[in-house]
Amino acid sequence: MKRALLILLASTAVALPALASPELAQSKNCMGCHAVERKLVGPAYKDIAKRYASDPTAADVLANRIVHGGSGVWGVIPMPANPRVSAEDAKKLATWVLEQK
Repeated sequence: MKRALLILLASTAVALPALASPELAQSKNCMGCHAVERKLVGPAYKDIAKRYASDPTAADVLANRIVHGGSGVWGVIPMPANPRVSAEDAKKLATWVLEQK
């Protein structure tokens, strides 16, 4: 019985999708320009989350900006494109950013 439970738990853990985290943001070079609590080159993640809190399309908008870059939203410094980030990882990162408070 214990073995069956362990197998079930192990298979469930493997089937879950990876969630975004500070480690994913670091591995994609996001933390070079952004921090959770304070502005660096770009805005703090908590400020991004606050600005987009009521926007139901925010995760898709931010995921697109992560991959393709953008300008004029937070000032004159543009956010460069990061085409090495997959659409899936960009969506995970955008969702994680929006969860910062």
